[in-house]
Amino acid sequence: MQGLKRILTVFTLAVCLSSPGKAQQQCTNGFDLDRASGQCLDIDECRTIPEACRGDMVCVNQNGGYLCVPRTNPVYRSPYLNPYSNVYPPVPAPGPVPNYPTVTRPLMCRFGYQLDENNQCADVDECASDSHQCNPTQICINTEGGYTCSCTEGYWLLEGQCLDIDECRYGYCQQLCANVPGSYSCTCNPGFTLNDDGRSCQDVNECTNENPCTQTCVNTYGSFLCRCEPGYELEADGVNCSDMDECSFSEFLCQHECVNSPGSYYCICPSGYNLLDDSRSCQDINECEIRNFTCTLQQTCFNIPGEYKCLDPVRCEDPYIQINENRCMCPAENAGCRDQPFTVLYRVMDMVSGRSVPSDIFQMQATTRYPGAYYIFQIKSGNEGREFYMRQTGPISATLVMTRPVKGPRTIQLDLEMITVNTVINFRGSSVIRLRIYVSQYSF
Repeated sequence: MQGLKRILTVFTLAVCLSSPGKAQQQCTNGFDLDRASGQCLDIDECRTIPEACRGDMVCVNQNGGYLCVPRTNPVYRSPYLNPYSNVYPPVPAPGPVPNYPTVTRPLMCRFGYQLDENNQCADVDECASDSHQCNPTQICINTEGGYTCSCTEGYWLLEGQCLDIDECRYGYCQQLCANVPGSYSCTCNPGFTLNDDGRSCQDVNECTNENPCTQTCVNTYGSFLCRCEPGYELEADGVNCSDMDECSFSEFLCQHECVNSPGSYYCICPSGYNLLDDSRSCQDINECEIRNFTCTLQQTCFNIPGEYKCLDPVRCEDPYIQINENRCMCPAENAGCRDQPFTVLYRVMDMVSGRSVPSDIFQMQATTRYPGAYYIFQIKSGNEGREFYMRQTGPISATLVMTRPVKGPRTIQLDLEMITVNTVINFRGSSVIRLRIYVSQYSF
């Protein structure tokens, strides 16, 4: 045995070490790190070391080292042969083979493996045996011959610590994002609902389910609008509709009276008028023409805007005598007619209330012109309010002009006098038109 120790040169096996807290391994002498698999592989010193054994010694590679054995040894069986080492058989030399005792050594596995019940090298699960060096914030992942320290989803490894990833910084959500430890949560703005992907938002059509509006609902992106039917206006809450009082907007919608109704309006006319096809204007009903009156046979029906009057026959007062149905004359031979107008003519006219001024409303003229005569026109009576005056328009004519608006209903009686002056025969006389004006209640 001592002779064998002198002949055999045994180099120490190397082991593969793992730095605490790191998944990357470092190898000791006799092993080299395989970058692809991350494992420590045996170095074949018999190939890499020139003249590893000298003299009659032959180099035999071992797991983590090598042996120098005599060249004359016909067969050498290494106790370290296993699936993970490379063994080169000794080269037999010519001549007799010495009888050397066999060196027996226990079977060894490389780092990260251990012998199982079948005397085979099996991977050690460092994660299950809690023999790993991972940080408490990390998780251990077993690998073939080692292990890896990693982080759960939603975390990343930074300087040995697992830190939460702020997914909201990277636009994972379409609208609202809330970061939570190891994850994130997406929500949507009002008017949107979260899709099944948990990230994108879809517009909610508020109008299809329950109409939030009292009348018409119009869906918009992320919201809705309420519209009102014609004749209604949207209230301040943006949902309810209230009736629009069109009559309060303008006094010109209807000629007479505007009546508001839900969502609309309509015009009405006073008694004695019909509503025209334009639905706003009023037209007088001529009761005398359609014989819708209550006058007696002796009376005359006189139509005025909105109503009618039953006129009694003209009766001439003494000393006048009646010469026709509307004219009275005072005879010259009658002493009582000396200071009275020679004739009185009765005339009737109608006029709407509030007629614009100035306005020409009646014309008066002489029927006969005498040589050397001239005529003077004036309002003899009935103009106490000074609403009228006579404007002479020619040598024998004049016009009654209204200078102030007259409101009805009202009846005005004016005596319009025409004075005839003849200097040739030294004559002065007059005639009167007794004009009765019926002013209607309305301006139409």
